[in-house]
Amino acid sequence: MDAAREDRPWGALSDLPGHPMMWVLILTEVVTFGLLLATFAVTGAVRPGVFAAGRAQLDPVLGGVNTIVLITSGWLAALAVEARMIERRRSARLLLAGAAALGCVFIAVKVVEYAAKVQAGIGLETDTFFTLYFLITGFHLLHVVLGIVMIAAVVLHDSPENLKTGTAFWHMVDLVWVVMYPLVYLVG
Repeated sequence: MDAAREDRPWGALSDLPGHPMMWVLILTEVVTFGLLLATFAVTGAVRPGVFAAGRAQLDPVLGGVNTIVLITSGWLAALAVEARMIERRRSARLLLAGAAALGCVFIAVKVVEYAAKVQAGIGLETDTFFTLYFLITGFHLLHVVLGIVMIAAVVLHDSPENLKTGTAFWHMVDLVWVVMYPLVYLVG
């Protein structure tokens, strides 16, 4: 019975890198983030004054730094997959460690940003903009933490499939931020 279950095709998901169940999770997460970002955009259109005032209190430079950090981290993760495919396991592990370290830099920058907001008396209940800001960026931050844990697991169990699976999740985290940054920090 287990062998028959393993042999069942995953349809279109079978052609994607890594384990197909990761792609089910990624699709679910992309839809969830899409709905959150659509809610943010629609609410911003309905309440432009509140959103303009909220954006004016954000630091787009910190958001930009975090964008560069995550894009670089994703690049290192992609290089790790390439290195593993040519049996350069040590290089792959070092590249993954670099990707995870940059994920930690992202977290540190976000904590600095959140601390500045709290010191300024801004919190989850300040207004609609900041309720959505903390909800969306906090949800993303949770995914960064989960991605770092996944990368650490992949470093320990570094089969090519595991690398492709873990880095697919990490690239989703990157992609979400690349869409989120301009919408939250710049547009409007």
